[in-house]
Amino acid sequence: MDATSQATVWATLALLVFVGIVIYLKVPGMIAKALDARALKIRADLDEASRLREEAKALLADFQKKRKEAEQEAADIVSAAKREAELLLGEAHKKTEDYVTRRTAMAEQKIAQAEREAVNEVRSNAVDIAVEAARKVLADNPEIKAGEDLFKSSLAELKSRLN
Repeated sequence: MDATSQATVWATLALLVFVGIVIYLKVPGMIAKALDARALKIRADLDEASRLREEAKALLADFQKKRKEAEQEAADIVSAAKREAELLLGEAHKKTEDYVTRRTAMAEQKIAQAEREAVNEVRSNAVDIAVEAARKVLADNPEIKAGEDLFKSSLAELKSRLN
């Protein structure tokens, strides 16, 4: 036998001894067991990830629902505020109109009162001027002295009727 075939035989023999030792020590079972344990851990991690994903979906749906409710509530608040503002604006317009109406009525009353006072003052002045004119005429004309009593009584009656 030559040296290369002898080396081949020894290498084959060493390989067979090594495989025998590995089988004797149950290394393939340990490897299979380690691989099975690893597979179980990976499966558990995948199940956990799936469960977490479902929880996240549920939380997302819940937050979206809450967001929609909050948006609706905000829209309702804005709508209520607009209605209230319109009511307040209407009340303000009504109060302003009432105030203007009252002020106009007061002004009209004051104007009417001033007109009455002016008419009474003009009448009073006209009576005073007529009396003064009649005195002058009576003072200048002695013949009319007899009608003076009649004039005074007529003048008193006229004053009482005008006032």
